[in-house]
Amino acid sequence: MPIAGATVPLNTAEGEDKITITEKVTSPYFSDGNTELLAASIVSGTLSDTNETYYYSIANSSTPTTPEFHVAFGSVNGYGSDDDANAIKAPTEAIYNQWASLLLPANEVTGGFIISDNGSAGLVTGRDPEIYVLVGSRARQKDRINKKNWTIYLTGSNGVSAGANTRLILTDDSSNDNPTSTPAGDRYNIVSGSDGTISGSGASYKTYGFYYPDQGVMIFSGKELSGSIPGAGLAASSSAAVTFKGVGAQGLGYGTSVSADQNTALRFVNCLTNPGAKLKFRDEEDQVSVQYFCRIKSGQMNFSNNPTFVSGSLNELRQSTMKGNPSTFITSVQLFNAAGDIVAVGNLSTPLKKNFSSEATIKVKLTY
Repeated sequence: MPIAGATVPLNTAEGEDKITITEKVTSPYFSDGNTELLAASIVSGTLSDTNETYYYSIANSSTPTTPEFHVAFGSVNGYGSDDDANAIKAPTEAIYNQWASLLLPANEVTGGFIISDNGSAGLVTGRDPEIYVLVGSRARQKDRINKKNWTIYLTGSNGVSAGANTRLILTDDSSNDNPTSTPAGDRYNIVSGSDGTISGSGASYKTYGFYYPDQGVMIFSGKELSGSIPGAGLAASSSAAVTFKGVGAQGLGYGTSVSADQNTALRFVNCLTNPGAKLKFRDEEDQVSVQYFCRIKSGQMNFSNNPTFVSGSLNELRQSTMKGNPSTFITSVQLFNAAGDIVAVGNLSTPLKKNFSSEATIKVKLTY
């Protein structure tokens, strides 16, 4: 039969006729195709009042309905939210417990996040009772937020006067330290610096938060952020309430009331809208490439499988030139799965000449 040899089996054991390569590909994070979202374009996104009891979204002013990040405030004491005279669990307390359950080992959940105490210069001993949470958009971050290539610039009042502003620049320490393994994947520290380069070294730098790249989540110590940018007229250690959307809101200080929603999470957004503030991020994706080596031996693929090349009941070749040592031309490769279904088709850039005196190897690369 002249059509014999048209199908060539592949040994799909890794390292034989198949090689798999995984590459990390990064691209600009934001929906407009840029790596930076500047203060002038940052707004709180469009959410319902019910959602805003728990979190706010960060969006580009040109596309306010497309969230770039979400931000929340959590407190083990329920600060900044309404517990309805202790009739319900305060929303900020629920937020703290939610993220502790998601990110911490089971035996550490009740102990909470120990962020500030992670460094020698911390403002808190033991558990951080208040946290700010920054969560990436799944559509934006893809597989994860790219480490080393992100920076957050926060600006606001330093607590001395309305006109005395300060800026806090934050990144991760993945360039200097190995990650901590957690149920949520690798965890790095958030420190002062930019694009993975730490400001200061060794024991001289403090930990502002935890960064979970696989989850696209950043947990910030409320004490550390408010200690650097408390807001106008609010000392770093003060627990006094500050005015929502007023001058005092241009900082990360928080009140201790549990009788009203103080929109504390929005303070994080406010500190991204002042001059000099911005977000800079890249996403990361695992791109898998599988290479199949289709090896064609001398006795294979030397006849056409076109049924018009034969005739008669004996399937004799119509063309005498196809007898003996004919030459054929391979123009495409089709890959089939074990069930016989076509899973990939590739066309060669130029036809490949084949006869009994030659062999060939065609490499097919699938990327997904």
